[in-house]
Amino acid sequence: MAQAQEDFVRVGNPADIESLLDALIQPGGASLLLDQPESTPLPVVLMEQVPAKSLVMDITAVREIGGELKRGLGFRLLGQIQGKIVRTPLLKTVDSEIVDGRVVFHCEYPLYLEEMQRREAFRARLRLGMEVGAILRGEAGATVQGDLKDLSQQGCQLELPASAATLLSSAAPIEIELCFPNGTRFVVKATACHTVADSDRQTMRVGFRFEGCNAEQERKLWFFVHEIERESLRHAEEADVGRRPSMLFQGQAAASVRVGRRNLLSYPTPMARRLTRVAGYLDAQLLELQQGGGIDSVQLSRHADMLLMLADEDMEALLFATRCLGREPLLVRHGLAVAVHIVALVNGSTLARDVRKALASSAMVHDLGKGLVSCDLLSAASLDAGGYAQLQMHVPLLMRALAGCQWLSAGVVKAVVEGINERLDGSGYPAGHGGDRLQELSRMSAVVDVVDAMRRDRPDRPAWRIDAVYRHLLSHPSQFDPRWVKRYIQCFGLRPIGSLVRFANGDMAWIQRLDQQGKPFQVQLTDALEPPGEALGEVLRGNVIARLGEPIEEIPIST
Repeated sequence: MAQAQEDFVRVGNPADIESLLDALIQPGGASLLLDQPESTPLPVVLMEQVPAKSLVMDITAVREIGGELKRGLGFRLLGQIQGKIVRTPLLKTVDSEIVDGRVVFHCEYPLYLEEMQRREAFRARLRLGMEVGAILRGEAGATVQGDLKDLSQQGCQLELPASAATLLSSAAPIEIELCFPNGTRFVVKATACHTVADSDRQTMRVGFRFEGCNAEQERKLWFFVHEIERESLRHAEEADVGRRPSMLFQGQAAASVRVGRRNLLSYPTPMARRLTRVAGYLDAQLLELQQGGGIDSVQLSRHADMLLMLADEDMEALLFATRCLGREPLLVRHGLAVAVHIVALVNGSTLARDVRKALASSAMVHDLGKGLVSCDLLSAASLDAGGYAQLQMHVPLLMRALAGCQWLSAGVVKAVVEGINERLDGSGYPAGHGGDRLQELSRMSAVVDVVDAMRRDRPDRPAWRIDAVYRHLLSHPSQFDPRWVKRYIQCFGLRPIGSLVRFANGDMAWIQRLDQQGKPFQVQLTDALEPPGEALGEVLRGNVIARLGEPIEEIPIST
């Protein structure tokens, strides 16, 4: 009789148990996994079985664990038999002895075994919130960092920055070191098999085949594949809340510096580097949607909290940071910028924190549904009626994806996600609502959304200067609520944080902070007509105008 337990099937027939254990009685056939955090499979030799009575194993290769076993620490034996992973329930030692210099332990006989079917090419996929970094080392000490996306006993798939192409150009195997959140490290040689580039995200997905794995590496791979799949099931849409978490994904024991694709990227400010953690979530969430998944409720909540924390800590630094994420997809950059500006616009109001969080969450993801429509629609310089109707579908597609976020206020989601593209005169979408049917949050969100969109390049036009954006909004009171337009201008000013400005002395500088009169208080000089990057110049703080003169003009730079 077989009984399901987690993702294993229980084997209780005594004859089947004896047969499976016989298959493990060979050098390299069995591994031992201690019942403690951060444990990994250890090489032991299962010597013999006395059916229904005891097992005999040789632990000479790992004799240092003998003391713990004698003190009663539980363990499992596991191995692979004909494409299946087989493991015992927790067992304990009953006796030990030294035989011809070998350390031999006698332990309980299992009342049952558990087995899990495995195809050799089975790939355990990491879901949102499961982060495993990878360090690639090539010839002459060249290194690249990336993120593990799936793992099998034969190979893995990594997401790497586009710059990794140089390291991968060699035909020789490279070294991959996988870095799990609890500090576990695994090193293996591999050869790149296939590559898919994503120019929008400036990344590449690379499939690798492992080369020359020894018995110990194979044992660890079996363990990692199982643990990734077990943790992935906990993150699934209908996750079993009673399922034990994998210790591989608990904590940051050995990771004082996080390993991953974004780790080696340079950012002009510390806040920009911190904001990229939220951007990374949105990027991964966008891919999850494109692969048929929904919005991850837990991860959205966690990253909305992070965004509010950053805003409470230093709003001006956060506003500037939204202009420093040029390596992220446009939908991610736009969503973050809209979210941060909405949070800033309601800062100091009487809105409760859970409403601010719902606003931030809804704004962060409000455009991700565009990742589910044809790319041709997003890149078109103009759309006919049919194309425009198809584009509008991004709203209901995203609303369906948000259905599992029970903690998120339905009213706020409706106001922001559904209302952000509506207009007072009813010319917007998806419902064509206008006038009194538009909530205050919809009116506010529409202004913030349009300002950010108009300050970015589009296929049909370059980015607008902020003063031109303001004039456009003020000249269309039938579409945009004048009250919210004026509040936006009062809040962010004529030279908003994140603007590239030319001053009277000819210098160009990025506005990083404003004084109480809305004048530049902190700027960073630059000679480059490009988004803020690592090559910015001197930071000036205090009486900026005394040194540079009055701001003459904004130079529109799409970021």
